[in-house]
Amino acid sequence: DGKGDKQKTTKDAEELRKELEKHERKRLQGLKQRIEGMIENNFALKQFKDQLLIEVTPEGLRIQIVDAHNRPMFDASSPELKSYSKEILRQIGKVLGDPEIENRLSLSGHTDATQYGGGEKGFSNWELSANRANAARRELIVGGLREGQVLRVVGSSSTVPYERSDPLNPINRRISILVLNKRTEEAMLQEDGNVPLDFAEETESEANAAP
Repeated sequence: DGKGDKQKTTKDAEELRKELEKHERKRLQGLKQRIEGMIENNFALKQFKDQLLIEVTPEGLRIQIVDAHNRPMFDASSPELKSYSKEILRQIGKVLGDPEIENRLSLSGHTDATQYGGGEKGFSNWELSANRANAARRELIVGGLREGQVLRVVGSSSTVPYERSDPLNPINRRISILVLNKRTEEAMLQEDGNVPLDFAEETESEANAAP
């Protein structure tokens, strides 16, 4: 009957989605290993590897570049990147700009909880974090990130601390690069008022081509 066919179609679509997400997670895990290998084999970057936090999450592949006590990414209270920070971002941009990587990116800037004297009424951590995220975007593009790969650039101020128990910890000052999986990209587009094609229809050919 029609009801049974509909249930079967829904079940098939869900199984296809799960298979695609499993395949995509495997690809992102491979990308993580590729970036880690690039860091390990680059003397200029290897000394900063403790400041590069890379993990596969339910949203995609997250690459966080964090401040250390004596090694900040940016000049104090400024969106001006240090020379070594530019090199890190350009090398990451080179990897992520590979034509084989079709995923889009979301960039977030984060500060610690130290406030400007004028509070949030004037220039604040909101502007600073957004400016820093945009500065990171520009260096990723210099490195080789393709035009149109960035879906969103966000300034988060100090609202999402990495170290929640210590809001002033330098590690909270960071740039977060999220290589979006398909589900997260879809959610972001819907949130911004753009409804993409149905996930199963859009990626069925990709699933058929998957090894």
